Amino acid sequence: MHWQTTRYRIDLAKPKVMGIVNVTPDSFSDGGHYASTRAALAHCEALLVQGAHILDIGGESSRPGTPPVPLEEERARVMPVLREAVTLGVPVSVDTYKPEIMREALDLGADVINDIWGLRRAGAVEAVAAHPDCGVCVMHMHGEPQTMQREPMEGDAVPQVRRFLEERSEVLRARGIVASRIAWDPGIGFGKTVEQNFALLARQRELHDAHHPLVIGWSRKSSLGAATGLPVNERVAPSVAAALLAVERGAHVVRVHDVKETLAALKVRAAMLAAGEESKE
Repeated sequence: MHWQTTRYRIDLAKPKVMGIVNVTPDSFSDGGHYASTRAALAHCEALLVQGAHILDIGGESSRPGTPPVPLEEERARVMPVLREAVTLGVPVSVDTYKPEIMREALDLGADVINDIWGLRRAGAVEAVAAHPDCGVCVMHMHGEPQTMQREPMEGDAVPQVRRFLEERSEVLRARGIVASRIAWDPGIGFGKTVEQNFALLARQRELHDAHHPLVIGWSRKSSLGAATGLPVNERVAPSVAAALLAVERGAHVVRVHDVKETLAALKVRAAMLAAGEESKE
């Protein structure tokens, strides 16, 4: 499988690590650490040194209860970082749901639009359809960031998430966006209970589709805190464990804060698989 993006045809024969770059003062995990352009670009470069395959730049926190960021503020946060990031030699994703930001980001050379709203906002589909090769990551979110954890979804999350992703992909394909450009993200933590999040991990293979790569983001999420009792700044180990479990269950891309540690775990897995293949010969 591959993921077609603006400048890169990403080979997914081996799992890829997407490094998170939050250009925000209030993200749940690292808010404020990389809020300036200079700090964000230094973080991009550090993630690449650690081995990140993709960079994901976001200018608005989606943590529960966070108010929306005005368009001009998000633009001022994201665009200066993006202008430099697209010169770093890797695919660059922009995490936004605003069509105006999508259009500007794609005009600047962004490779992927990563939308927590699944391109449901007016003008979003048109923004990505206007760029014939850009990648799209469609995420499932129940409700909206301001209320999603007060009123999480009910029932079995797995078929509901699958149905949503299928329906959104049909909408995109109807606008000429081919399947190889569309990745799926089940939206761990976005309007779901702890039990539903772990059900999505345990039954992740039910979300597989022959045409759509699977992007999974467990990094430092509150469900890991619920399972371990650890605060957000001590969730590196459970985050790496969740990423590894997701890859074992077929994730093609894992979206993480801790690139070095995640890649180290994936190298251990690769060594084990290689030894297993050799023993069969």
